[in-house]
Amino acid sequence: MPFDRRIRIAPSILSADFADFGREIRAVEDQGADWVHVDVMDGHFVPNLTFGPPAVAAFRRHVTTVMDVHLMIAPVDPWIEAYAKAGADILTAHVEAGPHIHRTLQAIRGAGMKAGVALNPGTPAEAVAHLLDLADLVCVMTVNPGFGGQKFIDMSGKVRALRVMIGDRPIHIEIDGGMDPATAPLMAAAGADVLVAGSAVFRGGSVADPAPYGANIRAIRAAAEAAV
Repeated sequence: MPFDRRIRIAPSILSADFADFGREIRAVEDQGADWVHVDVMDGHFVPNLTFGPPAVAAFRRHVTTVMDVHLMIAPVDPWIEAYAKAGADILTAHVEAGPHIHRTLQAIRGAGMKAGVALNPGTPAEAVAHLLDLADLVCVMTVNPGFGGQKFIDMSGKVRALRVMIGDRPIHIEIDGGMDPATAPLMAAAGADVLVAGSAVFRGGSVADPAPYGANIRAIRAAAEAAV
């Protein structure tokens, strides 16, 4: 079966109501989310602190699609087994987070998860050239990691370079940062197929009124698909 490169929208629950994660997850899935994106930050690799394995395990009970866990932490390796047990389907580590990213990706796959590798805005596409046979996903940061709601940094050139490097390998290109109906087409046209969106999905809605979540997801998806 050929690799499915259709556009996927992955709402980041970092922009959800922290007091009501379970219902927020169910709401965005009901409104058309393809994946649920979980940003894990350690206050060290990035200047923020978010979700440990117990929180991710609690989210898992509500996720029926794909739980896409993005580790913005260093070191990564000591935490791989814990996030596997918490139920991550995809676990992404940053190439900048340690000296042995090849071993990290091996360990992620060895723990039964799909392996992602993330690139900060200042890191070139070539940094993953020798990792592609171990990767299921390459995450291109279009903001500097650590906070939601930042201004988009255009990484079209990096995404195009990655698409050429990946060739026919079954690897997703994910974009994380500043995704909305105006920026999503740029990344989709360059070759991305997974778009992480936080405030652009959750803006205007709530668990009591989730319809805006669906409208926001559809608007991002339609804009991206029109550019492909």
